[in-house]
Amino acid sequence: MKTLPSLALGAAFLAGLAANAASAAELSAASAARHAQASYREYFDLLTLPNDAIVPADVRRNVEFLEASFRKRGFATQQLANDGKPMLFAELPGADPQRKTVLFYMHLDGQPVIPEQWAQKSPWIPVLKRRTAQGEWEEIDSARLFDGPVDPEWRVFGRSSADDKAPIMMFLSAIDALRADGAALGVNVKVVLDSEEEKGSPSIGKVMAAHRDLLRSDAIVIHDGPMHATNRPTLIFGNRGAAKAALTVYGAKVALHSGHYGNYSPNPAQRLATLLASMKDDRGRVTVPGYYDRVKLGEAERRIMAAVPDDEAAMRKRLGIAKPDAVGANYQEAMQYPSLNVRGMASAAVGDKVANIVPNAAVAELDLRTTPDSDARYLGGLIEAHLRKQGYHLVPGAPTDDDRARYEKLASFSYQGEGGNAAGTPIDSAVGQWAYEAMVEAFGAKPEPVRIRMMGGTVPTAEIVEALRVPFAIVPLVNADNNQHASNENMRMGNYLDGIRTIYSLVTRPF
Repeated sequence: MKTLPSLALGAAFLAGLAANAASAAELSAASAARHAQASYREYFDLLTLPNDAIVPADVRRNVEFLEASFRKRGFATQQLANDGKPMLFAELPGADPQRKTVLFYMHLDGQPVIPEQWAQKSPWIPVLKRRTAQGEWEEIDSARLFDGPVDPEWRVFGRSSADDKAPIMMFLSAIDALRADGAALGVNVKVVLDSEEEKGSPSIGKVMAAHRDLLRSDAIVIHDGPMHATNRPTLIFGNRGAAKAALTVYGAKVALHSGHYGNYSPNPAQRLATLLASMKDDRGRVTVPGYYDRVKLGEAERRIMAAVPDDEAAMRKRLGIAKPDAVGANYQEAMQYPSLNVRGMASAAVGDKVANIVPNAAVAELDLRTTPDSDARYLGGLIEAHLRKQGYHLVPGAPTDDDRARYEKLASFSYQGEGGNAAGTPIDSAVGQWAYEAMVEAFGAKPEPVRIRMMGGTVPTAEIVEALRVPFAIVPLVNADNNQHASNENMRMGNYLDGIRTIYSLVTRPF
């Protein structure tokens, strides 16, 4: 189920939302703040647990902690075996066959850390910070979170504070609020917590297929990724996929003295640079024939993307660039196309170890962001054809003596999936309507929730959907500037409160 969204969304659909009779229970900001404050200690305790997915023992500690947290709130739980790194399933009992079932997906693992890059004692000791008048972050006593008013601009810093432990705690807090209010569920609630999302979720499809009956649902809501920069309620209906590729250009058998062989033995670093330059123009557009051909955008799609309130001038200022690549008419449109990104290059020695040599090989590491219509196999095949058109003979590894004698230009090119595939769902689908209505119920129609056709980052949507064969919506809850995957990852408290209200509205609104 890797299909492009069908965007037959018009004014009639938006007008019809207000007339929908089914409604969610509303959680006030004050009530959300009370339940959030009651959860902060548990949130801090969770953040102290290292959660790199390459360490099974750490994954199990997180699973055990969260299993206890869900059970405390009345959920039935089950650990789903996964080579020593179990995933966690939880379900609220008392499912009503008259209600639709929604499976909420989040992940409990996080990116690895380099402690010395963090502006705090340890990434595993969460701290509370506020911004000074000079725009710097200063640490304040975290006890202020647990008692007294909380400034929505305060932030908790620590690994996975946003990606993705905050949404898990928001979800648990929303259930606390629902139980305290005695509010009725609008849907049957199931939850699955992935233990390897930051490693590309290599096992999610296998685990879900093995437990298809347990995970059976009518729709999936994915709480991952950042909200729009405005912090308005955000709905996303697709994501690009990721593939990694490596291009190696070969020269002589060994590195050669540049005085003796410069001007005689071809330099693979120079040839690699020329080859890469042939793949993109000065405007940033991929020039590999056919690379963008499968992306079809109509006027309806372009109107949806133009309506997203991106401040591109501010974005360029924050990035420190004068002009963006000319792949799309705006940021949102640029995310609809597959990308070809050079993420690293190497040839011989550099820096203080540089030598006067003609290197024997040069390597470029690439990442390809795929789209539902342009997968890794399609894009990789186009690149291979382009390389051959430039006169290169492609070999599977280091060339043989016979290869070197027969071919002037030698290179190897390989590619493979890295993380999830691309996926999309129609904005006017039933799950899209339901989630949109729940957000309007919680926060009002003005300004309306931001609807994004496809985000640039990758989550394992396609693998989940392929295993369960149900529609999805991505509902991000964390601040866009959370520094996910990097040092000083952080979670804005205002987003934490709004996330509780969003989830409360989702679980109480009939689907």
